[in-house]
Amino acid sequence: MRIMMVVASGLSYLINEAVARARYVNADEMNYESPLTSLVWLTSLLSVALTYLVSYLLLPDLGDGSLWWKLSTVITCGTLAGAIIPELVKVFTSVDSRHVREIVTSSREGGASLNILSGLVAGDFSAYWIGMAIMSLMAIGYLVSTTGFGTLMIAPAVFAFGLVAFGFLGMGPVTIAVDSYGPVTDNAQSIFELSQIEQVPGIRQQLKTEYGFDPQFERAKDLLEENDGAGNTFKATAKPVLIGTAVVGATTMIFSIILGLTHGLQPEFIANLSILHPPFLLGLIAGGAMIYWFTGASTQAVTTGAYRAVEFIKANINLASSAKASVADSKKVVEICTKYAQQGMFNIFLTVFFATLAFAFVEPYFFIGYLISIALFGLFQAIFMANAGGAWDNAKKIVEVELKQKGTPLHAATVVGDTVGDPFKDTSSVALNPIIKFTTLFGLLAVELAVSLTADKGATLTRILAAIFFFISVTFVWRSFYAMRVKSGEA
Repeated sequence: MRIMMVVASGLSYLINEAVARARYVNADEMNYESPLTSLVWLTSLLSVALTYLVSYLLLPDLGDGSLWWKLSTVITCGTLAGAIIPELVKVFTSVDSRHVREIVTSSREGGASLNILSGLVAGDFSAYWIGMAIMSLMAIGYLVSTTGFGTLMIAPAVFAFGLVAFGFLGMGPVTIAVDSYGPVTDNAQSIFELSQIEQVPGIRQQLKTEYGFDPQFERAKDLLEENDGAGNTFKATAKPVLIGTAVVGATTMIFSIILGLTHGLQPEFIANLSILHPPFLLGLIAGGAMIYWFTGASTQAVTTGAYRAVEFIKANINLASSAKASVADSKKVVEICTKYAQQGMFNIFLTVFFATLAFAFVEPYFFIGYLISIALFGLFQAIFMANAGGAWDNAKKIVEVELKQKGTPLHAATVVGDTVGDPFKDTSSVALNPIIKFTTLFGLLAVELAVSLTADKGATLTRILAAIFFFISVTFVWRSFYAMRVKSGEA
């Protein structure tokens, strides 16, 4: 089945490329989002068709003879999610989105403050609709699982959620492809702008002589910036899909822990998976706290690195001059940004590592609550931040490309929003994906170790280790802000 989905992605790419080339090869204007949208939908629909075909060929007699199409239907829920979620993201982040244009409208009179508030609204609304879409597709999978899966397994609903995650992941190749489109368009536009090719003496005649065409630098700049807007949109579409795979997949991994702790879902142990069992409720609270610490710590690393970079630039580079910065100064700026990114990563990883150990050693059902909370809080925080950031970015793009108002107060307001949005969409939101996956995967090992240690050495040693691990994690939480912040004496 996995091979089939890879084949479907490859075939979809070849078909979509041929269609796009035929439609746009001689076009003067085009919607840059259109070929990417058609690629996503073509891959999804082709994967769905092949899922039913392969299931019928491989599992025609499974169960009562109808399970082949029921299993395919559950997988289809995940495959369609890989196309439906990007459509919902575009509603909040595309340059044609009413939410994005609302940000521009707010910025006209309200400046940067209303720009920020409108972007937050877009992010909040997107989290609601995408969350409802994921819930609905998982609910369909659950309902299908009630029609005969129980004869083959003890937890058909969890198995169905695993198949939804499998369908999600089947869209992985095309999701990565459209996600990669964003950085390519962004860098292409930056390279053109930084090259200042239009200022090179005799360049127009040189290009005419060597390549046989008259360069239109302003036109090229507009096209690159318009294409960058499409890249911003599809960078945003990929993030909820990827974080969705992490969360839906986490449910099955968490269930494997539950299965072990409850000795095969024995009723006397299942009762602990309830808010009536205090450790479970406390774990839910702890998971939410960790998500908000993480988004703060990752944003703090960006804030401090940006401050130091700007501080160096103001001291060493004459921004009022048309002369280019030296290579040495440029390298120094890159070095500063890299330094603080690595420091932030170091603190964050060790906090997550030792917190996972600490909470696994506290109490197994506390840890189950913690994992569930990490997944759910992380899902909505990531969707909110990714789409708010994408909306701010494309609001600026509208002002620059469509309204041609660079250098105006309106442009200044949207630049502020874009600056706030960058750590939202490019740092905190995307990093929540590996945070959820690492915590869940490492947690499988950590909780098994804790349960074994408790059985062999007693609960006292386990509690002592939990306290030590928690103290170490809090130390790195402290470092992630107080050791990273801009010192008050230097502000």
